[in-house]
Amino acid sequence: MTNHPVLVSVDVLAAWMGLDRTDHSLPDKHTLEVRTRLLADQLPAQPEGFVAPTPVPELGRLVIWDVRWSATDPTQNHEAYRQGHIAGAVYVSMTSHLAGHGAPAAGRHPLPDPAKFTDAVRMLGLNDGDTVVIYDAVASAAAARAWWLLRYAGKKEVYVLDGGLDAWRNADLPLHAGEVLPRIGSAYLSWGKMPVVDTDQVPEFVHNHGILLDARALERYTGQHEPLDPVAGHIPSALSAPGADLTDATGRFLPAAQLRDYFARHGVQPESAVTAYCGSGVTASKTVLGLALAGFDGALYPGSWSAWSSSRDRPIATGEAPGDMPTDL
Repeated sequence: MTNHPVLVSVDVLAAWMGLDRTDHSLPDKHTLEVRTRLLADQLPAQPEGFVAPTPVPELGRLVIWDVRWSATDPTQNHEAYRQGHIAGAVYVSMTSHLAGHGAPAAGRHPLPDPAKFTDAVRMLGLNDGDTVVIYDAVASAAAARAWWLLRYAGKKEVYVLDGGLDAWRNADLPLHAGEVLPRIGSAYLSWGKMPVVDTDQVPEFVHNHGILLDARALERYTGQHEPLDPVAGHIPSALSAPGADLTDATGRFLPAAQLRDYFARHGVQPESAVTAYCGSGVTASKTVLGLALAGFDGALYPGSWSAWSSSRDRPIATGEAPGDMPTDL
């Protein structure tokens, strides 16, 4: 089981930035360190799975990424970021920074090439020793992909802002317009630090009693509606566990205890082998984060349904029943 924090609250991020609710001005560099420590020390203990307010990241070591993206809402884009973002946040592109490009068999959002991802995070201002906070405006479904990739690349001090941009706005905290151009960083990455399952490994994983969770909406799992991929349905033996179930109406994650109950209803126990997939490996990253918040280790199937369904030779199931993975695969 894992117990490394994965979320950061709005209050903690605001304190790390030196933002006082009674004074929204950003402090100058001479008073920032004192102010951040003072604000952080005043905060209460954080819920399970949230990073503690202290120690405060070193001055200049806090990196904020804005992943404004949605597969179904084109307004979640770079222009929306320019219109208003958290102070200092750098725009991160799902397609340019957080995904590679390949044949259909690799899925719609394959993992980026390690060297290209290293170049990308350096262009985005990342240095070794930085603390990274990531947010979006779609209940963390996009931000979780960046969180997962950085964890996969060996970075540990990486947190998703619980509730995202809406939580920041609702706390009456300021937004800045325009573009943030970071100073180029020099981070070194160490690929392969999070578990993955590829297309060829899925049948064996299922045959060995692994739990395969489908993070897409129920109507996509059943095959009733498929807006993105040419084939509808789900991987045989997969259980429907929509990523939207993990967050509440405000986009905040359910408490860790509730998530443990949710995953337990899907058969997940501390010793379970669990893999999450979705349409293209983005929303499933949110499921891996939710599993971590609940104290479970989970693997990601990056290619997901778009990779699995790219070949007519692979079996599919439809309807609400999981179905059975053929034994000859």
